[in-house]
Amino acid sequence: MARNGLVKHLKGDFLFLDSSPFSKLLNQCVRSRSARDTSRVHACIIKSPFASETFIQNRLIDVYGKCGCVDVARKLFDRMLERNIFSWNSIICAFTKSGFLDDAVHIFEKMPEVDQCSWNSMISGFEQHGRFYEALVYFAQMHGHGFLVNEYSFGSALSACAGLQDLKLGSQIHSLVYRSNYLSDVYMGSALVDMYSKCGRVEYAQSAFDEMTVRSRVSWNSLITCYEQNGPVDEALKIFVEMIECGVEPDEVTLASVVSACATISAIKEGCTQNGENEEALILFRLLKRESIWPTHYTFGNLLNACANLADLQLGRQAHSHVLKHGFRFQYGEDSDVFVGNSLIDMYMKCGSVENGCRVFQHMLERDCVSWNAMIVGYAQNGFGNKALEVFSKMLESGEGPDHVTMIGVLSACSHAGLLDEGRYYFRSMTAQHGLMPLKDHYTCMVDLLGRAGYLEEAKNLIEEMSMQPDAIVWGSLLAACKVHRNIQLGEYVVEKLLEVDPENSGPYVLLSNMYAENRDWKNVVRVRKLMRQRGVIKQPGCSWIEIQGELNVFMVKDKRHARKKEICMVLRTILHQMKQAGYVPYAGSNEFDEDEQ
Repeated sequence: MARNGLVKHLKGDFLFLDSSPFSKLLNQCVRSRSARDTSRVHACIIKSPFASETFIQNRLIDVYGKCGCVDVARKLFDRMLERNIFSWNSIICAFTKSGFLDDAVHIFEKMPEVDQCSWNSMISGFEQHGRFYEALVYFAQMHGHGFLVNEYSFGSALSACAGLQDLKLGSQIHSLVYRSNYLSDVYMGSALVDMYSKCGRVEYAQSAFDEMTVRSRVSWNSLITCYEQNGPVDEALKIFVEMIECGVEPDEVTLASVVSACATISAIKEGCTQNGENEEALILFRLLKRESIWPTHYTFGNLLNACANLADLQLGRQAHSHVLKHGFRFQYGEDSDVFVGNSLIDMYMKCGSVENGCRVFQHMLERDCVSWNAMIVGYAQNGFGNKALEVFSKMLESGEGPDHVTMIGVLSACSHAGLLDEGRYYFRSMTAQHGLMPLKDHYTCMVDLLGRAGYLEEAKNLIEEMSMQPDAIVWGSLLAACKVHRNIQLGEYVVEKLLEVDPENSGPYVLLSNMYAENRDWKNVVRVRKLMRQRGVIKQPGCSWIEIQGELNVFMVKDKRHARKKEICMVLRTILHQMKQAGYVPYAGSNEFDEDEQ
């Protein structure tokens, strides 16, 4: 609201016949999210004859909560002589929106009675702050106590399933949505598309979208993002075109996903062609400018993410230049834009420019959890494990709580730095100190850490104690450790588990046969290779590449297509000769038997 308008309303004596004018003023305070205006209205209410009305006190608690003044809301609640269900729900909502979840639980458990709104506030509060498991516990309790579950309850529960990547539970909730006749709800359809997308099930996301009778811009964005993140990426562009043809105008979220999709398509092309096509994202960006679609922080953020995914530092610097030219000054107070700053850190870290990433972080006066995560994960990925843990300690000292991504970075840092005891401690602290239930990625990091240190049995036990179904990545990490430590017996067990999860993957067969070869067990080498042929499993040839002066050079096994192959072979022979003279012994255990790769 305009401040002059508020002042005009508050001047003079209060001759209101009822409290409705104050209620209207408080509604305007909610729209402006102004704590100062709210306190001014409150001061006038105190002088009025309506100060003790339960309705007005409830409204004040609600408005203070929405303005972020939780302490004031709590004091008002504690001083109330008469409370009703709306009083309790208002303070719970204030606590959950601001992240004071333990306080919300305390109030919820003291409520003389609860209703649908009470349950929904608890479910959405835990979901919005990343405590997905607890959100689902409250959802289950709400349903079990016979309360009517509405679209808001279902939406928060589906978002929690998406956060946990729990496809099984998400599908079960989908069936509840169907039985409750909420499938036609546009909000519900978008939540289903998002859940299936984050669980990696594109076909289910598309099916949920197709079943929607009414589609909003959010629905289209969810499906475009689904294809952009899971593939096939070109489908994202097709859906974008279809969206335009249906008369739905794109917003910054749409354009951000499309920019990222263009960059991903360019990266795929680069795998088999020369460099130069990776500027498609910038071309689209220039097109948006030409069409007078002003780029927002979402567009810039995804443009930088595209550069990060391509690991193209030169292109990233160009994007950084565009950011500065368009007035995004993330390092200066009121003009700060944390989203763009975070994307810059991520881009520089993924491009290996750690120094520039640190410089961006240091210049940011405003930081959020993502800012800290970008630094922690960036340090871990670039081999600076101890630095990553130092940043994590500073993050906690700043009062910023970690999320699931933070802990992936921390555990990954411990793994690469060989910090076994620290890794065990941080893994336990996830639930004990931070209220975070470990996801598959956290278990994978721990298995990798234990495997590198040679604690294979402990790693195996950890996998078997997982609260969710282990996937091929977790078992594959343990199998790699078995190969390093030459534990064939456990390796055979792990291969059996891997083939149950992903029977067509050639990796487990090849790793197991390599382990037999290192042990000179040629009989089992032949047996594994024969088993692969019987089951129709084909090993994809290895591939490596290097970029020189803007040209990408790709090499495959038995590859003789390169124009300078004779010079390359001559240099290789020279290097091999020098290695032998230096005393290096060829490691032939994995290749002597591998006739497919000779």
